[in-house]
Amino acid sequence: MDYVLSLLGPLWQGTTVTLKLFFITLALSVPLGLVLALLRISRLRSISTAVNGYIWLMRGTPLMLQMLFIYFALPFVPVVGIKLPDFPAAVVAFALNYAAYFAEIFRAGIQSINKGQYEGARVLGLTYAQTMRRIVLPQVIKRILPPMSNETITLVKDTSLIYVLALNDLLRVARGIVQRDFTTTPFIVAAAFYLIMTLVLTWIFQRMEKRYARYDD
Repeated sequence: MDYVLSLLGPLWQGTTVTLKLFFITLALSVPLGLVLALLRISRLRSISTAVNGYIWLMRGTPLMLQMLFIYFALPFVPVVGIKLPDFPAAVVAFALNYAAYFAEIFRAGIQSINKGQYEGARVLGLTYAQTMRRIVLPQVIKRILPPMSNETITLVKDTSLIYVLALNDLLRVARGIVQRDFTTTPFIVAAAFYLIMTLVLTWIFQRMEKRYARYDD
């Protein structure tokens, strides 16, 4: 027991890195995903096609590969030539990747709204932006909560990929202790940390679903 307690401090430090990446990614990818979804369903074919290609690229290639490209290859790309530190590189990769997934979730939610509501809003004199903000998006949020919950929980687990950039996240810290002490106990404790984080997220989304369920017919 004393050994387990001694692990909590170092593993918590790794957890703070994990949580920092999680919250920053969520703060950036959700609004970006919404913008991409709106562009994806745009009547301008060139914009819709470009966004669709971006989403296909982000969803069709591994997140780890994207992260390695941004960190190692981006500095050698002509014109761009940007060298990002390890953590910002991870944030950019995660935000761009998850924005693509969130975009598809938002798109599906928006397109599930009956077109008659758009026509009714037009009759009332509402602009497209007002229709989206006041009528469509409030309904979309309720419908996309389950898939958003799944992606958010996946994000927590995917943060472990940043170990390839030598960032001291929860998994890397646990692995370092395992190699030092020749015991798998740190992995078990790290698993408990991940389970607690996903449990909290599951509880939050369940509360949100119950709240929006009050407005069901």
